[in-house]
Amino acid sequence: EKVCLTVQDPLGRPTDAVYLVTGSTAVIEMAQASGLTCICPSERNPLKTSTYGTGEMILDAYSKGCRTFIIGLGGSATNDAGCGMMEALGWRFLDSNGQLISRCCGETLKSIAQVDSSSVKIDLSACRFIAACDVEAVFTGPAGAARVFAAQKGADKRMIEELETGMKSYEKVILEQYGVNLSEVKGSGAAGGLGGCLHTFFNAEIKKGSELIL
Repeated sequence: EKVCLTVQDPLGRPTDAVYLVTGSTAVIEMAQASGLTCICPSERNPLKTSTYGTGEMILDAYSKGCRTFIIGLGGSATNDAGCGMMEALGWRFLDSNGQLISRCCGETLKSIAQVDSSSVKIDLSACRFIAACDVEAVFTGPAGAARVFAAQKGADKRMIEELETGMKSYEKVILEQYGVNLSEVKGSGAAGGLGGCLHTFFNAEIKKGSELIL
């Protein structure tokens, strides 16, 4: 069954998105809400774009009774490490002064000092997440999300370094707060770090998309 809904595009504007439901499984392509095709080439800026709309798709599917989620990673316009998606699902991100960071995106990653899950809107213990991913990029470094993929999302060299700084800072927060070292997780850099987000916070299996489809 196709489900159509209106969500936020990478820049926070209304856009139409579609996902599929089979039984209690939702098949969601993150690029429907957060992809390069959702914005004009002149608007590409991974410092400003967010995966919030992808979170809205997950929340909608959850409200319809879905408890297994297959998330297709790829074609993203984002480099927000999935924070926008998490924001839509109720997570809160705080800076070093305990102040709330609103509208998380690539440029706010460097300011995140704490992740607050006290207001999450879905029961993660009742859900299973699978990340369909055909790249092995890790979270940071020469083979990381920013340095491998940010240029195609509109980033120049300065922006790539700013994104990398933010990703490294956030990677450290994840390691300290959750004990997960994303520099060692293949696929964690997919879709601007969304792979690492799903692995860390949603206990997602990262599977080869091609093998999953076959």
